[in-house]
Amino acid sequence: MNFFSTRGKIPASFAQAALAGLAPDGGLFVPAEIPRYRNAVKNSLGSMSFHEIAFETIKPFVEGGIEDAALEELIAGAFSFEAPLIDAGKFAVLELFHGPTAAFKDFGARFMARAFACLRRGESRPLRILVATSGDTGGAVADGFFGVEGISVTVLYPGGRVSELQKKQIAGLGGNISALEVDGSFDDCQALVKAAFRDRELTEKLALSSANSINIARLIPQTVYYAAAAGRALTGRADPDGAATPRVSAGTNAAGTALKAGEKVTMAVPSGNFGNLTAGLYAYAMGAPIAGFIAATNINKTIPEYLESGEYKTRVSKATISNAMDVGAPSNFERMNAHWSLEELRRVIRGVSVNDDDTRAAISAVHRGYGYFLDPHGAVGWRAAERMPVDGPLAVLGTAHPAKFAETVEPLAGALPVPASIAKAMARTAAAKNIPNKLEALREFLLA
Repeated sequence: MNFFSTRGKIPASFAQAALAGLAPDGGLFVPAEIPRYRNAVKNSLGSMSFHEIAFETIKPFVEGGIEDAALEELIAGAFSFEAPLIDAGKFAVLELFHGPTAAFKDFGARFMARAFACLRRGESRPLRILVATSGDTGGAVADGFFGVEGISVTVLYPGGRVSELQKKQIAGLGGNISALEVDGSFDDCQALVKAAFRDRELTEKLALSSANSINIARLIPQTVYYAAAAGRALTGRADPDGAATPRVSAGTNAAGTALKAGEKVTMAVPSGNFGNLTAGLYAYAMGAPIAGFIAATNINKTIPEYLESGEYKTRVSKATISNAMDVGAPSNFERMNAHWSLEELRRVIRGVSVNDDDTRAAISAVHRGYGYFLDPHGAVGWRAAERMPVDGPLAVLGTAHPAKFAETVEPLAGALPVPASIAKAMARTAAAKNIPNKLEALREFLLA
């Protein structure tokens, strides 16, 4: 399959698009076309294993770049954890926090790290990954690429806007992972990364790539869990609780109230940079049985306002308790706009903005009513779903384990269960370098 920039028509292979990260003209790579599932696959999504669905989903995008046997091996290594669809009472929750950094970013980051290693076999020139993070991306990328030979990672995060745990996940590994605390917002970090890719001195001296959701190799594997969850939801049966399921009374949940056999599920997606929702749109376009989406944002509501008014206006991001979604200029809007018109997006997506008070209220109410812990991002999704009722079942994406935000959740819902992955990360010591929000400072660090 060929890929094209959102700003031009020069074709690139999957390997070229993945390893470049950003297109030469500053655009984002998108597939020439979104493939469709074969009927046999589409009709079997509810019974296939996660790895089988991953292979059928990813294969058309990487064909010609990664052989089938290598792809199967890559999938087995990247997706070594589950993504259970849990009945949480009023709604189902798609738990995407059972990986090593307890966030949905593990799916894309771990796949990308292994894909890069595969695509770079025989390459002698070191690769430098640059990634901007508002919270969870940095930790997932650091973990995914830690120890990968021939690749180093530099993570930029906004000072004072990530939790202590997130900082330790980003800046606590050392080795081939370095961290920069930027005096600014996530949007500033993202702008610095994009500026670095346009800087002639840096691109001449370094082989650069990106691991943000601007990289197509991180977005494609996220499509998998949408397809797997949608197929499962269509059967009307929730999954058993996983090891990291944050329920008051752990164990198999068989209430069966949130899903209904034969009905397509609507997905409420906590959204910041909109890579996750774009992956969901890819799954929808491939034929996964999804009824539609709710784009749930915090007060940084660029996309909900666009869907309502038809006018796209970026803004300076505002800090909230759902910090990974504090994005005022979502990069992946460019992909959404390249694939679908405003009217097409309006038919599939409804946007809702939720403030911090309502986010806290949702955490308290869900714990009190259903004995389930939500993190601030999942709480945004839950409250948005309540405000935008739909016909049929609804699943909220649980994008991060609530224990990552204990300082916010515990005063509202009590003591949290802490998964082993988080306990391990909390024992680390963070070591980051502070830099001003200037390209010169980033250039000096990278060339040192």
